[in-house]
Amino acid sequence: MKNDQQPQNQQELLQLSERENMKKVRQSLPIYKYREELLTLIRDNRVIVMVGETGSGKTTQVPQYLHEVGYTKIGRIGCTQPRRVAAMSVAARVSEEMGTKLGHEVGYSIRFEDCTSDKTVIKYMTDGMLLRELMMEPDLASYQVMIVDEAHERTLHTDILLSIIKDLSRARDDLKVIISSATIDAQRFSEYFDNCPIIKIPGRRFQVDIYYTKAPESDYIQAAVLTVLQIHVTQPKGDILVFLTGQEEIEAAEEMLTARTRGLGNKIGELLICPIYSSLPSDMQAKIFEPTPAGARKVVLSTNIAETSITIDNIIYVIDTGFAKQTSYNPRTGMESLIVTPISKASADQRAGRAGRVAPGKCFRMYTKWSFLNELDQNTIPEIQRTNLGSVVLMLKSMGINNLVNFDFMDSPPPEMIVKSLEQLYALGAINDEGDLTKLGRRMAEFPLDPFLSKMLVQSEYYKCVDQIITVCAMLSVGNTIFYRPNDKEKKIHADNARKAFFRPGGDHLALLNVYNSWADNGFSQNWCFENFIQIRSMRRARDVREQLILLCERVEIDVKDPSLSIFEDEMNTNICKCICSGFFYNAAKTNLNGTYKTLKNGHSITIHPSSLMFDIKPEWIVYNELVFTSKEYVRNVIEVKGEWLIEIAPHLYKEKDLLGDKRKMPKNTGTSDSRN
Repeated sequence: MKNDQQPQNQQELLQLSERENMKKVRQSLPIYKYREELLTLIRDNRVIVMVGETGSGKTTQVPQYLHEVGYTKIGRIGCTQPRRVAAMSVAARVSEEMGTKLGHEVGYSIRFEDCTSDKTVIKYMTDGMLLRELMMEPDLASYQVMIVDEAHERTLHTDILLSIIKDLSRARDDLKVIISSATIDAQRFSEYFDNCPIIKIPGRRFQVDIYYTKAPESDYIQAAVLTVLQIHVTQPKGDILVFLTGQEEIEAAEEMLTARTRGLGNKIGELLICPIYSSLPSDMQAKIFEPTPAGARKVVLSTNIAETSITIDNIIYVIDTGFAKQTSYNPRTGMESLIVTPISKASADQRAGRAGRVAPGKCFRMYTKWSFLNELDQNTIPEIQRTNLGSVVLMLKSMGINNLVNFDFMDSPPPEMIVKSLEQLYALGAINDEGDLTKLGRRMAEFPLDPFLSKMLVQSEYYKCVDQIITVCAMLSVGNTIFYRPNDKEKKIHADNARKAFFRPGGDHLALLNVYNSWADNGFSQNWCFENFIQIRSMRRARDVREQLILLCERVEIDVKDPSLSIFEDEMNTNICKCICSGFFYNAAKTNLNGTYKTLKNGHSITIHPSSLMFDIKPEWIVYNELVFTSKEYVRNVIEVKGEWLIEIAPHLYKEKDLLGDKRKMPKNTGTSDSRN
C-alpha cells in the first residue's frame, strides 16, 4: 500500500512544483504589474487599444486575467491571430498554464481544423475563422470579449474584421473589444474606434545597438554572409538571425557560408547553418529551435516569418538586409506578383527587437542610416490595398453587406479592385445582374476557399467527380509545398524524375490527384513520401483539409458518393478537366506560335512555369490556377482544355467566332455555369 502511495505523492509534488514555477513565470512577465489597471480600463470602456511590446505576455495573459475575474461566466473570450501557427502554439501554452487539456476550456480554431468543445471559454483563432463565424452569428452573441491581436500586420482579414467589430461594438454595449499589437500606430486605431483609450505595456526587452553600412551595398546577400563571418570570428557567443527574402536567397547564402567556413577549416569555431522558410520540410524547420552545442554558434537564415510569428531562443545578433517579398495584385491583368520590396520602418524595428529578447544584442542593417530615415515607409502597405478581394467580397455579400463602396474600411481598397472582384463573381454566376447573391453564390460562400475553387467544387456534382475534385482542392489548398527539391545536384535529378512519374495526360491537377491516391494506396506511408521527395507534413495537411471539405459538402447537400467505379478512367479524367474548367474558365489561354500563351480575357502574354508537368507539352488551350510574376510572368497548376468546353461553360464570356472561327459549329449550351437564379 505504501509503495502505491509513494509514486502518487511524488507525482503530486512534481505537479505542484510545476504549477508554482508556472505561477512565478506568469508573475515575472511585464504585463503582470498592469493587471489591475488593464482590467479597470476594460471594465469602464467598450473598446481599448493595448500596445504591448514583444515579450510582454499580452497574448497569453490578458484572456486569463479576464477569465479569472469572471467574464467567461457570461460568454466566451475570443482572441484572433493573423497566422495559424501562432493560434495553435498560444492556445497550447495557455491551456498548459491553466492546467487544462487543450480543446476543453482553452481551444483553437484554424482553417480546416477545430480544436474546441462546448466547454471552451477561451478560444484562439485565425482572423479568417472569426469572419466565418460572423456568417453564422452576425452579432457574436456567444462572445463577451474579443481581442484582435497583432493588428499591426494589417492582413486582409484583420482589416475586414476591424470594420465589422467597430459596428458591433456600437450595437452591443456589453461586448468588450481589445485591439492589441506589438508595434501599432496606436493613435490611428484609437481615432478609428471613436477615440477609445490607449494603454501601453513595456516589453521584456534588452538594449539593442544598431549599426548601418557607410555606403549602399551592391550585393546585400554577399554583405550579409561577410557580416555573419565577421560576427562569428570577432564577437562574443550568441546566435545570429539573418533576414532574407525567400528560398532562393537563403539557399544561395547557405552555399556561400558553407564554402567559406570549409575553406577556413579549424581556424574558426563550428558554425551551424539553419535555414527556415515555408516550403522547408518540418523536420528541417525544427532544427532552428534545437539548443546550440557548446563551443558552436548557430546562424538562422530566415524569411520575414521570424519577425513576429516565431521566436528563436538565444538570438543576440540580427542581420537585416532591408528587403522582403510582398504580394501585389494587378486587377487589370489579374496577375499576382511576388515582388522583392524594401521593408517598412515598423518592420525594421520589429527585426531589431529580435536581438534583445534574452540579453543585450546588436542589429546590423545592410543599408545606410539615410536610407532608413528617408527611403523606407513608416508602415507596410495594408494587404487589402494590394490583393485579390474575390473571396472577401463573396463573404461580405453572404453577411448581407452589399454597399462595398461606402463600407467603413480603415484603409479603403482601390475601387478597381472591388469592381474586378464583382466582375469575376458575376462571371462565375455567384451574383446576378443586380449584384445580389444567387443560390450558387450562397453555396460557394459556405466553403473557405477562393471563389474559383468553390465554383469548381459546387459544379463537381454535375460532372460526377465530387470525390476527385475534393482531393484536388485539398492538394491545391496546401500551396506549392507538395514536392521537395533538395540542393544536392544528384538528388535534384532523382526528385525531378519522381515528380514526372506522377504525370497523367490532362495536366497538373490530375498529377496531384495521382499523388494523393498513390499515398492513400500505400497506407499514408511516411517512407513512401520520403522515397518520392514528397513532404509528409503537406500531405497530412491535405488529408485533414479533404476530411473537412467532405463535411462542408454534406452541409450544402452535395452528394460525395464516388461514382468512379461506373465510369471509365479516360471519361473520368475528361470530367475532372471539364469541372476544373467550369471554375477557372476566367483563367483561359491559347498558345502562340513562339511557344508562349495569350490570355483570352485580356490578351496578356504568359509562360507555363518550369515546375509544371505541362511545361514541355505545350497544349493549344490551357486553364491555369494562378498567374505569378517572378523572373517572368508564369502560370502554375495548368490543365489542358478544349475551346469547345470554354464556349459550352461560359457562353457569356467567350464567343464561338472569337475562339474557333465562324466555320465551327457551336455545341449545345448545358447552362451549367451561368444559372444566375
